[in-house]
Amino acid sequence: QIHLVESGGGVVQAGGSLRLSCTASGRTFSAYAAAWFRQAPGKDREFVAGINWSGRSRGYAESVKGRFTISKNGPENIMYLQMNSLKPEDTAVYYCAARRTYTDYSRALSGYDDWGQGTQVTVSS
Repeated sequence: QIHLVESGGGVVQAGGSLRLSCTASGRTFSAYAAAWFRQAPGKDREFVAGINWSGRSRGYAESVKGRFTISKNGPENIMYLQMNSLKPEDTAVYYCAARRTYTDYSRALSGYDDWGQGTQVTVSS
């Protein structure tokens, strides 16, 4: 099992930036595909961005493409989500997730084995 802990959430004005971090322990993070999901109040959890085991393949939801960047530092077992040009509709709890069975990321919640506890991001207008 991989233990994941998110950090970096907070309150920011529209147009601002935040960088979320996800620190992994228990296994080598660099060997696994991972992703960020988010869940807004009253809505389903949705895919935001994913990265494969090597970091060379990345994918984004259409709503964040061009504004968010996913990356990971394998040796330090940290994954990041750089969020720029934030909008009020980006307000949600953000979760990181890792999958141990496959090397490529998935856009489906069911594709992941381990989840963090989430970090709140609030974007004010």
